[in-house]
Order: sequence, then structure tokens, then C-alpha cells
Amino acid sequence: MSQQSRFRVVFFGTPEFAVPTLAALIDGPDDVVGLVCQADRPAGRGQKLRMPPTKELALEHGIAVEQPTKVRNQAFEDLLRGWAPDVIVVVAYGRILPSNILSLPPRGCINVHASLLPKYRGAAPIQWAIARGERETGVTIMQMNEEMDAGAIIKQSATEIGADETAGELAQRLAKIGADTLMETLAELAAGTVKAVEQDHAAMTLAPLIDKSDGEIDWTRPASEIERLCRGFHPWPSAFSYIDGKRLKIFAARPTSTTSSAEPGTIVAIGDSIDVATGDGMLAISELQ
Repeated sequence: MSQQSRFRVVFFGTPEFAVPTLAALIDGPDDVVGLVCQADRPAGRGQKLRMPPTKELALEHGIAVEQPTKVRNQAFEDLLRGWAPDVIVVVAYGRILPSNILSLPPRGCINVHASLLPKYRGAAPIQWAIARGERETGVTIMQMNEEMDAGAIIKQSATEIGADETAGELAQRLAKIGADTLMETLAELAAGTVKAVEQDHAAMTLAPLIDKSDGEIDWTRPASEIERLCRGFHPWPSAFSYIDGKRLKIFAARPTSTTSSAEPGTIVAIGDSIDVATGDGMLAISELQ
């Protein structure tokens, strides 16, 4: 931590996706004075309490950690004011911030969002981008306001979605791209060259929170669409179907050019893969649980 640090930064972020940005801030010219993240939660078969990945990293570096149950209270605001941030950086924190917090740092609140806004505002932009067949996505750095993912765009970095890429794999890439793009943004903020542009709100699309039930396969849909669902919902919540009342998670599959007159959802062949008839084409399942 340099005595001539560029900005005092408070970081809001919880999951693994936020870790590369927090790590870049810790290693960079800024002074990370505090982390705000969600509560420790039960995880694994033993349901033992597990701290968020960002908290683990912050504690390793002696950074103060706060896990408020509510962000809309005076005690939390007073704590933030005590940290005296120049800027607040938010990456997948998981809550909407109220106006009193958004207006607190003199350099504003900056968010790292995993889509090319205004497309895919919401909690699950990576999963829905794959499931809906996008060929390109990216990261947006934006100035936050009180609406969800609707702030002015400061900077964007685009990347192609790989033909076989899962949501988990894409998230790892976008996390690194987001970290790099955020550090470029802070350099521009320090230089006074940031130019934020309002979003085209008419072009907005949503990426709502995913429910486990969203992963259930409708076999009347085309094989190509089902294959994208399998990739988009991997590793969580997984695309799934039922056979003899038992739930099967499908991790890897590919559409084939084979045609069949069988009813959608019918297993047509079993060999190197399990071939299932769909509403258009055949789906060859190569990995399931």
C-alpha cells in the first residue's frame, strides 16, 4: 500500500467473479480501505458456514470487512463515511444501493457488469447470453444510479463467446476482462479523461435471476437451443430432464444433423452418446449425472 495512493477505494462484491477485480485493486496504486460483502453462508454437504471468496482475499491482506444485513441504515452509512472512500467499486455485490450511499464518495460509485449494456441488465447476464444464442458479450463499466444496471456507460470491452463455452468458463474470462477494464477506468478517472455516455434505454434487455426450474428441458425445442441451455446453465443450476421419475442433469451435449420421426424426448440411440429426439434435430448427450 503506497503512501501516495491514487484513490481510497471501498469495494462491494461477494462471489468468485468479483475476486480478480479486488485482487487488481489490492495490487494496484489504490488504497483498498474496506470490503462490503454478503454474509457467510452454509455450503457443501456438511452445510458449514463458508465466507465469501472476496472476504477470504480481503482478510489475507488485512482489509476491514463489513457484512451488513441491511445497507439502508444509519450505522452502515456512518461506517462508510468513516472509511472516507474517494470511490466505491461494485462487482456482483447482490443488492441495490440506496441514494445516500451512491452519493457518498466524491468520485462516485462504479460498477463492473458482465454484459454489453443495455443488453442483459440483471442478475444472470452470462447465463442468459449463452442460452439465448449471443455470439458476443463483454463487460461494461458504468456509473451507478438507483435503477438496476441503468447508469451511464464509462467503458466497455467485448469478447466473442466460444462455440463450446459454458457459463462457468465464460465467467472466468469476463472476471479477468472486468478487472483489467476497471483498472483502465480508474486511470482515466485519475487523469480526468472519463466520458460517460447515457445508455440507450429503448434497447434494454433483461437477464433475470435464474430459478432451478429454468433448467428443465423442453424437448419440443430445437436441439441447438437445448444445447445452449446446457452450456448456459453449467455449472449451475444445470439443464435437466427426467427418466422414470429420476432427475438427470445434462452437462455436455451437441446438436447433430441426424433426423428422426420419434417424439421429442425419445431416446433414439445409445452408443458413444445418448441421442435424443427434439423438436428440430437430434441432441447427442455426452455427459450427464
